[in-house]
Amino acid sequence: MRKPRLIDPLRRPQFRRLALSYGVNELGDWMGIVALSVLVYDRTGSAMATAALFIGTRFLPALIAPILVARVEQPPPRIALPVIYCGEAAAFGALALLAGNEFALAGVIVLATVDGALALAGRALTRAVVVALLEPAGELRSGNAVLNVAFTGGAAIGPGIAGLMVAGFGVQSALLLDAVSFYAIAWILLTAGALPQAEPEPGLVRDRVRAGLAYIRGRATLRRLLVAQGAAFVFFAAVIPIEVIFAKQTLDAGDTGYGLLLASWGVGMLFGSIVFAAVRKASLPILLFFSTVAVGAGYLGLAAAPTLALACAAAVVGGTGNGVQWVSAVSAVQELTVASMQARVMSVLESVGAAMPGVGYLAGGLVASVASPRATFLLAGTGVLATVAVAALALGRNWPEDAEKGSVASVGADPEIMVELIPVGGNRPPARSKPEVVS
Repeated sequence: MRKPRLIDPLRRPQFRRLALSYGVNELGDWMGIVALSVLVYDRTGSAMATAALFIGTRFLPALIAPILVARVEQPPPRIALPVIYCGEAAAFGALALLAGNEFALAGVIVLATVDGALALAGRALTRAVVVALLEPAGELRSGNAVLNVAFTGGAAIGPGIAGLMVAGFGVQSALLLDAVSFYAIAWILLTAGALPQAEPEPGLVRDRVRAGLAYIRGRATLRRLLVAQGAAFVFFAAVIPIEVIFAKQTLDAGDTGYGLLLASWGVGMLFGSIVFAAVRKASLPILLFFSTVAVGAGYLGLAAAPTLALACAAAVVGGTGNGVQWVSAVSAVQELTVASMQARVMSVLESVGAAMPGVGYLAGGLVASVASPRATFLLAGTGVLATVAVAALALGRNWPEDAEKGSVASVGADPEIMVELIPVGGNRPPARSKPEVVS
């Protein structure tokens, strides 16, 4: 059998549109975060108000997204995804109005929460559709590599574009441009033709949310992987609030040094995307292990770096690991999840990725204030490596067997999940066999 190539998924018009929407979704989210951060701080001058905005854009959506995904996974993706993106466009349009003379912090936070939940749901549902589209042809790893490039590219250029837009045209114009971009994505997907769907079992939303959680509880390897990824996110994010202090005060490198440090990490992430694309046949547990170790090593290198040059070199190492680690985690979760649970499990992974960094921000800022920025990097590096060591022991033994059971190709009924959906009274619809998976 011919080995799938990276370009193969791009030969599919539907996948090209999904990849474009995935990248623009990430780009738009970063543009929105930067523009809203500037708006809230300029109007309030309060760090607490900015922190409240973060809770609205990250933590609260993480709680809402799994419920929302359980609701939107049933309609055809050709309809559900455009509706999600139209919802994001409407939210940014309303935020643009609030950026004028009608500014209200509570309204901004509510709309930011709505947009954040829609963004997480859109990413989770897109990943589930990609699985249904590419897995039968054996092109899923190649497709994930392409999505990873789109994701890291959007994250890399989004803040820069937002900064230029806000500086040149104002916050309101940046938010309106964001709204237009989401309407454009909605149109692109609406005209994409029928998109494949791993059809979920019928039932009330709350029953399918319970079924998704029961599915995760019942699979030890999948559950431990999600827990380990959540712990890793805490340490990954711990350094983010203090990077500017580390560059400007600890290294005495000024604003230019701070920019170079961030750019070095971004270069590493892009290189990591290329690495994952080049080693598509490598074992996912091995990729996860070494990429996470690389992130931890990068943080330890930063903690010890006496000069900006060495700090940038360490950032490239850490960024490379970062560029491989997330897409490896996504691919591993997909591998461990059956087709009918894909969207729900992926929504949990996306929610973990949105919520857990908040714990890291608080921990990193606290350590830096009590000790030093170097201590925060040291904590992050040792925490990442400790997480790797514990996860390797907990995951390695049963992974191959669990991956076989959770194969996306497995579409049979799962008795444990069906128990969750058996009607208790006469008013609930009957359950049907079929489970699901999760980006």
